[in-house]
This record gives sequence, C-alpha cells and structure tokens, in this order.
Amino acid sequence: MADSLLGRAVRWDTVVGALLIVVLLLSFTTVDGFGNALNLSFLIGNTLPIALIALPMTLLVVAGEIDLSVASTAGLSGAVMGALWNQGMTIETIIPICLLLGVVCGLINGLLVTRLGLPSLAVTIGTLAAYRGIAQIVLGSDAVTDFPAQYLDFASGRIGDTFIPYAFFPFLVLLAIAVVALHATPFGRSLFAIGANEEAARFAGLRVRRQKLILFTLTGLMASLTGIFWALHYASARFDNATGLELSVVAAVLLGGIDFDGGKGTLGGAIAGVFLLGALQNVMSIQDVSAQSQIVVTGVLLVVSVLGPRVARQISIARAGRRAASAPVSKAPTPTS
Repeated sequence: MADSLLGRAVRWDTVVGALLIVVLLLSFTTVDGFGNALNLSFLIGNTLPIALIALPMTLLVVAGEIDLSVASTAGLSGAVMGALWNQGMTIETIIPICLLLGVVCGLINGLLVTRLGLPSLAVTIGTLAAYRGIAQIVLGSDAVTDFPAQYLDFASGRIGDTFIPYAFFPFLVLLAIAVVALHATPFGRSLFAIGANEEAARFAGLRVRRQKLILFTLTGLMASLTGIFWALHYASARFDNATGLELSVVAAVLLGGIDFDGGKGTLGGAIAGVFLLGALQNVMSIQDVSAQSQIVVTGVLLVVSVLGPRVARQISIARAGRRAASAPVSKAPTPTS
C-alpha cells in the first residue's frame, strides 16, 4: 500500500517543480548576481516568450500534435510589424494585423493537418522554413528599432525597484485561462481523450478535427503575440527574431512532463519546465557560457525530458510486476465428501 501511494504521489511534473526550487535555491546562494532585482527581471522577461508559446503548445501536445513553426510565425509577425511601422502605420493598427496574421499561419497548419491528414511534424517543419523565408522577403536585413517609447517601456520595464516585469501580469491572466481550459472544462478533457486514443475519441462523438484546428489556430495567435512582444522587449524587429525558440519551447514543455505521444501531463508541470529552463539559461549567461553550449544543454534536456518519464514508467511497471509475482497465491479450498 505504501509503495502504491508513493508511486501515485511522485509524478514527473512534481519532480520538475522540486528541481526548479532546488536550482533557484542553489543559484541564489552560489551564483553572484543571480538574486538581484535587475537580473531576476531579465530572467522573467527573457523566459516570457517561451512561456507564452508553451501555453497553447501544451494543449497541442496533449492532443497528440506539435507545431514547430511557432518561432518562424513569431519572426514573421515581428517582420510585418517592422515593415508596417516603416510605412507610417500606427502601432495600434499594426498589432491587430499581426495577430490576424498569426491566426492565418496557425489556420494553414491546422488545415493541412486536419483536412489533408498530413503529420503535424512534417507540416510544421515545412511552414517553419516558409514563414521564415516570407519574413526575410517582407523586411530584408533591416532592423526596426524606433517603436513608441510607452510600448517599449511596458515590454521591457519592471514595477519600480522590484524584479516583476509589467508584462508578467498579462501572462498570468493567460496562464489562468489556459489552466482552466485544460483542466476544468469539457474542452480540456476532450484533448486528453484525443491524445490518449484518437479513434476512440472519434467514436465517442468528439469532433477531433475541429478541436485540433482550434488548437493550431490558437498556437499561431500566441506565436504572433510572442513575436510582437519579442520586437518590443528587445526593441528590434528583424526577420530572424526568435530563431531557435521552438527548440526551447518543445524542450520546456516535454521537460514539464507533457507526454510527446499525447494524453498525459499538466500545464503546471509545463510552466515549471519553462522556468527551470529559463533559470538554467540565465545562470549559464551569468557564468559566460557560450550560446552554442547553451543550445547543447537545451538539446540534452530535450532528450532527458522525452526519456525520463518513459524510464520512470518502465520502472513502475517492473516494480508492479515484481509485486504481483511475489504475492502469495491463494489455493482453492479442497472439496469435502
């Protein structure tokens, strides 16, 4: 009984949350400069692009799909934002246009997957290249930096002398919406059912293609929002903004315990994975670890995040098998004449 309770209590997302706490405590106590307010605000601000895309990506992976074009969609959004600003349009007009562009990009991905039956991995690798190429055509090698000061201040500023960025509060609102949608609504429960067994979900009456199309569209929308935030946070709109961000998003989501095969995981675990990755990247930056080495670490974490839960599951199955084998076999009573 104790082993059974322990096995249920210790889940992968719980382990990641505990590891995040350990990493933060060690960083506060052993890494010079980690705990000052300016660095912590940098940590949160630099992690927010990953966290924003991780919200819809978690829902998408739970449903058994993936979108690797998110970074290119963000880059395209930033490029269009810069090009329209150079044309003299107001930022209040540009932002809705860029968000609509993200919806279109996500819708294209979703239609190719749900209507043509193409695998999302192959589709989004293709659109990853296509959207990035369009971004380069739109803006070229230019960098647009002269956006309105109030928007730049909101995207990169923090509240007084605290470490809390202004942009962290809209993220918390989006996080709360995503948590409720995934874990407390019929829509969220249907995503787990689709990811666990798509055919069974379809026979149960779930509109699988419609659900997936919604998820791809939401992912495109959030990727576009991330592209806008990226351009304002770093005060630069370029066609190569957010390059490689998809690797960090997928690594963080899977590290947080979202099963790549779909049907398992929690949004809390995914966000713990996001900030664990962000904390490690921040520490490596403070220690002057090269960008190439940071990419290697991210890749290793991606492998661990896929392998770890599977190894833990196999260990649990093996332990259950040993307990079943060692359990005493009850004998049938001997009949009396």
